[in-house]
Formats: sequence, C-alpha cells, structure tokens
Amino acid sequence: MAKFEEMMKKLGEIVNELESGGMPLEDSLKKYEEGVKLIQACRKRLDETKRKVEVLIKKDGKIALEPFKE
Repeated sequence: MAKFEEMMKKLGEIVNELESGGMPLEDSLKKYEEGVKLIQACRKRLDETKRKVEVLIKKDGKIALEPFKE
C-alpha cells in the first residue's frame, strides 16, 4: 500500500495534468477516475488514523475515547 504522502503527490500531479487541458477526453476521464480512487484511499487512510488517535488519547491516566478535533 502506498504511503499517504505518495498518494497526495500523485493526486496533485493528476490535478495539474487535468488542469492543463492538453489531454484527449478519454485520457482525461482515466486520470479523473484514478484521482477519485486516490481520494477514496486517502480518505480511508485518514479515517483509520483518526480512529487510532482517538484510542490513544489518555484522560486521567486511563485510555478514553474523545472526539477527534479538526
């Protein structure tokens, strides 16, 4: 599984390619679909990390779940 940072970098590259407007429509659609998949993977990774952080928060010497504050 790719690292979050690598996925974000690739997503940035896709956005730049799409914004350039120099690709045929079919290629643009493929890049768009790839970007959507990367967004979903990044969102999943962030959700997993958020849950881990919630579990690790300690309160009064005990582990207590607290809402993740953005």
